Amino acid sequence: MKKNLTILIFCGFLSAFGQSNQKPANGLKITYLKSSNGKLIENQDPVLVFANANQTVITSEKINTKRAEFPFEQTIINRPKNSYVQVANLSATKTTSTIDSVAISKQSFEITSDTKTILGHKCKKAKTVINSNTIELWYTDELKIKGAPTVLGQDLGLVLEMIRNGNYTVSASKIETVKKLNPSTLVPSTGKNVDALTYRDLLWKSRFTTISVFENEVINFSDASKSNDSILRFANGTIILKKVKFPEIKSGSQIFVDVAEQSNGDAYDRTGSVFVIPTDQEKSFMNGLQNGAKTLPIYENGNGKKYQGVVRTNDFTPLLELMRFFTPFGIKQYNHIELKDKKWHEIVPYRQDISELYSDLSNKELWVGAFIGNYDKGGHKISMHITIHNEENQPVKNTFALPLFNTTNIMEMAEQEYSTMFNNENGLLVTFTLDKDVKNAKLRYTTTGHGGWENGDEFVQKKNTILLDEKEVFSFIPWRQDCGSYRLFNPASGNFPNGLSSSDYSRSNWCPGMVTNPTLIELGDLKAGNHTIRVKIPQGAPEGTGFSAWNVSGVLIGN
Repeated sequence: MKKNLTILIFCGFLSAFGQSNQKPANGLKITYLKSSNGKLIENQDPVLVFANANQTVITSEKINTKRAEFPFEQTIINRPKNSYVQVANLSATKTTSTIDSVAISKQSFEITSDTKTILGHKCKKAKTVINSNTIELWYTDELKIKGAPTVLGQDLGLVLEMIRNGNYTVSASKIETVKKLNPSTLVPSTGKNVDALTYRDLLWKSRFTTISVFENEVINFSDASKSNDSILRFANGTIILKKVKFPEIKSGSQIFVDVAEQSNGDAYDRTGSVFVIPTDQEKSFMNGLQNGAKTLPIYENGNGKKYQGVVRTNDFTPLLELMRFFTPFGIKQYNHIELKDKKWHEIVPYRQDISELYSDLSNKELWVGAFIGNYDKGGHKISMHITIHNEENQPVKNTFALPLFNTTNIMEMAEQEYSTMFNNENGLLVTFTLDKDVKNAKLRYTTTGHGGWENGDEFVQKKNTILLDEKEVFSFIPWRQDCGSYRLFNPASGNFPNGLSSSDYSRSNWCPGMVTNPTLIELGDLKAGNHTIRVKIPQGAPEGTGFSAWNVSGVLIGN
């Protein structure tokens, strides 16, 4: 990242702060260090405060020596006007600022009788409470200059120590005299001045990378759903795809996928999936989308059915699922349905941490897709973006991700078979080959049960068993009992004589209007060579035209 600090102040800005015609006066440079629970924080960037009788600038050592990475922020306090400007360098070419003329004067403190000496100066203690945090400020009047390492306490005196909740401290470690100090010359161009809310939003968003994937795209069932130059549509519009270029992602980064959904006509709870199409082998799922489900590799387990594109083979990789989500009953579109004391939400947000999959995304151009199974011409409307949050000094996470299986039939509306293979004792079996040893291997396993009413697996607890090389390594009952928490997302949910809504009922690892979290299953260290993973679930028998199915996806991760 380019580290360029332009030392330039707009004349209009200087005039507004009353400094353009004043001669520089002697001032102070105070260095502050941060501690947590009595220990200095390692590898910190010390806070620097430059102050004279007219101005105070809050900055840092890295900013002052032109070593700071973007974004960074500095604050200028104007003493005569008791106001301040916050300046944010969002990038090498983009700067913004905001002015506050009232916050300092509104600060309120309890001045105590406690005193102590810091760096040879007698200090008094002031206390305040902010957002349930107790803040103690130790300040001195002996130096005849005001300042503080934050905006808080700027009008008290010179704050030499701040303590939050008794365990986090910002304390002055050095005070130096600076001749002819003009603090404002230490701050780069202020850029465009904006309101405080906009400023905070711009600064926040500059701290991470945002990849916009879909914006108010319709996922429906209609012959009229057609592809365009940027969005591909398949299975009568129930699948949408967009090609996305991912930047290089550092190990240790946090990655999130965010989806926002509204009903555009469909009133029912539907299975949704966000995925990417791996292209590491000769065949990909794109072949099936373009040429039909029957062209995908077939999986058979002896129950007489053929399942297309669900397991890894020697020349095919199944879909890499990023997020499993479920639409609620008719949010937004059916908000006209009224119930006493119920105010329906307008949109449902889904957010999923996908950091463990970074190695399959970093520096790659991939088709990213979304699926919602439905038979409605209006269908659903979604927006989606992916954010990447780089973090320094984070431990190395898994560097390996291998999609193994995905039975979610996203081509449901294009004749891809439902995942009913668990009605056979063989269940789902995938054989895979590792070219190298994998340490600390885990299976990122996502599972949801579907089908039926009272006796369908959607409403019946069923144990999922995972076998590695035919030895059981994990078993659990995937079950969600918090579905009633999402009632206000579900205006069109059916209501029953017992006083419950359909959306209240517990289900096999999902609720209408929520994300299903994957389970990370420890597999230990795996040697290079051939291995198998088998998934077994006691799937319920069909009842009339109703049947049960299990959508499971698995990705092997490790180092």
